[in-house]
Amino acid sequence: MNTFIQKAKKSHYAIPQINVNGLIWIECILKAAEKTRSPIILGTTDKVIDFLGGYDFICKTIKNKVKSMNITVPVIIHLDHGLTLEGCKKAVDAGYDSVMFDGSKLPIDENIAQTKVIVDYAHKHHVIVEGEVGAIGGNEDGVIGNVQYARLEDCIRLAKEANLDTLAPALGSVHGKYQGEPNLGFKEMEEIQEAIDIPLVLHGASGISDEDLVRAIKLGHAKINFNTEINIAWSNQLRQTLTNDQNIFNPQQILNPSKDAIEETVVQIIHKCLSNNRA
Repeated sequence: MNTFIQKAKKSHYAIPQINVNGLIWIECILKAAEKTRSPIILGTTDKVIDFLGGYDFICKTIKNKVKSMNITVPVIIHLDHGLTLEGCKKAVDAGYDSVMFDGSKLPIDENIAQTKVIVDYAHKHHVIVEGEVGAIGGNEDGVIGNVQYARLEDCIRLAKEANLDTLAPALGSVHGKYQGEPNLGFKEMEEIQEAIDIPLVLHGASGISDEDLVRAIKLGHAKINFNTEINIAWSNQLRQTLTNDQNIFNPQQILNPSKDAIEETVVQIIHKCLSNNRA
């Protein structure tokens, strides 16, 4: 993944991370990426790993689906918001390409120490590591928090002392639906990018304007995470299908329109991130 993320940063586009919330998500995300010729990151949040069948199962399933669908674009499997050292190590052992250790709720010294444990372990297996500083607000997959901007000093320390590959500094984005308009810290992004020359990661991008996303990309964000807007598109279409035909019961007839909604939304996201035709 490091090659692709560095290339994205240098060329001023971002690779979208799309969260996998069920097995049907995998095919839809891969179709969208192949159609648009975009590299893609499939993220599995720590909180939903058991629901998806475990680290080994979901990682092998994604890889098998890539092979069976003859996908030719780069596909990266990422653990999102890994909350324990044990979970991150399990993801590495299962064959993930990238893991995030979320020590943002810890004191900075402890965040650095635990993140470095994961970095040392992951790098031995050629897996890259994302760390987080500050607090991303909202609620996603059971990850709940209030917005707390990342401190520049903490960003520098975590990136350098833990030897991070990518950094997710909390700068005003939130998980889930935004209440009002997003208020991103572009000045802080610029300061962080000048201080540490590694790719940045933007969480909670659903609901952020296209203009703000492009601005964040120019300020060093090479990976941008999406989840909520895809779930909304999927659930809205599912409700519509069931409402329009009260007698429908065939699973394929019920699910196929909602799968199309996932794919179409991911295609739109890829264009927002400027990653189309970058594979």
